[in-house]
Formats: sequence, structure tokens, C-alpha cells
Amino acid sequence: MNLLFAVIVGGLAGWMAGKLTKGKGYGILFNILLGVVGGLVGGYLFKWLDISTSNNLLGSLATALIGSILLLFIGKMAK
Repeated sequence: MNLLFAVIVGGLAGWMAGKLTKGKGYGILFNILLGVVGGLVGGYLFKWLDISTSNNLLGSLATALIGSILLLFIGKMAK
């Protein structure tokens, strides 16, 4: 169940990050991958900054979205 939750939240967060930074999505697989990895990055970032989110859909989505946007920003800077 946690894997399914991570895929759904990751896909949604990746899609939202793509819309916010580029104006369109990147495709379903890349959106899911971006969101899941973004969730991990966002989780480490929030832990490092001592920011806590509630362990629910909205908190997980916000964490994954922030991490995904950060990954896209770093990717664009690396180009």
C-alpha cells in the first residue's frame, strides 16, 4: 500500500512540478520518477531544516512537490 501511495503522490507531484517550472508535463513515467525522488529529496531537506509536515496526503504532496521543483531547478542549472 505504501508503494502505491508513493507512486500516486509522486506522479501528482512530478506533474505539478512540471507544470510550475516548464509549463507542461514530462510524461507519466518521468513524472512518477521525478515525484518519488523529489519526495525523498524533500524529506531529507525538510528534516535538515527541521520542518515537519503532517503524515497525510497534503503533507506528503507538499514535500514531494518542493523536492521535485528543487530537482528540476538543479537540472536546469546543470545544463
